[in-house]
Amino acid sequence: MSEHPRDRYELIPDPKAEEAFIDALNRGRLHHAWLLCGVEGSGKATFAYRAARRLLGAAADPSKGPLGALAHDPVSRLVAAQAHPDLLVLERIAEGGKTKKAISVDQARQLPEFFSKSPSQAKHRVAIIDAADDLNINAANALLKILEEPPESGVLFLVTHAPGRLLPTIRSRCRRLSFPVWPEAKLAELVQSRSGVSWADAELAASMAGGSPGAALSLASGPLFEMDQIARNWVESAGVDRAEQLAISDSFRGAEGAARFEALLDRLIAAVKRRATQAGGREGARWAELWVRLSELPERAAGLNMDKSDVLAGALADIARTKASA
Repeated sequence: MSEHPRDRYELIPDPKAEEAFIDALNRGRLHHAWLLCGVEGSGKATFAYRAARRLLGAAADPSKGPLGALAHDPVSRLVAAQAHPDLLVLERIAEGGKTKKAISVDQARQLPEFFSKSPSQAKHRVAIIDAADDLNINAANALLKILEEPPESGVLFLVTHAPGRLLPTIRSRCRRLSFPVWPEAKLAELVQSRSGVSWADAELAASMAGGSPGAALSLASGPLFEMDQIARNWVESAGVDRAEQLAISDSFRGAEGAARFEALLDRLIAAVKRRATQAGGREGARWAELWVRLSELPERAAGLNMDKSDVLAGALADIARTKASA
């Protein structure tokens, strides 16, 4: 399982974003809501937890960047244990590690009660929404009410991979921080230092990550690395070896198999997106349409409890049709 952003202390997503936040804090112009934008895995949630620790009073550790904090500080320990009384986190992950379809209105309704109370251990109360893209419409409206009447001493961090999907009234009430994609060389250095893989594998993971440090670190470990090679071959080659497909489908059993299935779908979607970007024109448009369809597949498959082998077969058939029409 990949490291949760709350447990990351070494990764500095964007020093400029951290300096902008610290400047606002030091000048007494701390905005009540921050919209953290960028590709998925670019460190937005990591930044939110780093900023939250600072607002909640964790001792600073300058060696870990502008918003670095000591991991053994009592505040850091409470945040890591998900037990700090002045921090509220809304995310799709529920108890037991299961992922829900969306952040519900019941979750969002925790915000008014949370912010109605005075901070118990710090100067601020902090809420992190990871990701705001996952709010259903009723939850988004509940959030909007908080943004329209900013809570005293309250600060919200809204992580978003697709800010255009949010209500314009939400976007307009937040200060925006954009997190850039990382250069491949910088990603490779990060991967090698954090995972200990060879430089060749680190470069390969960086080339596959699309500028995302989170994706690069995930690719360097677990099933993603192997699955990316398979997905690239299936998307780029003329056809799919039927025996290979069946063998991989047979490996989807159990918890480890479920992780392989999720990893393969993730890398198929990434490979299709890459081909859409590289092709351009009408061909690129057809691959882009396929990318949109496949992007909806993981959630639909989980929601309907679809057979994993059937899901893979359907995705590959869709890829084959797109190749034939290109």
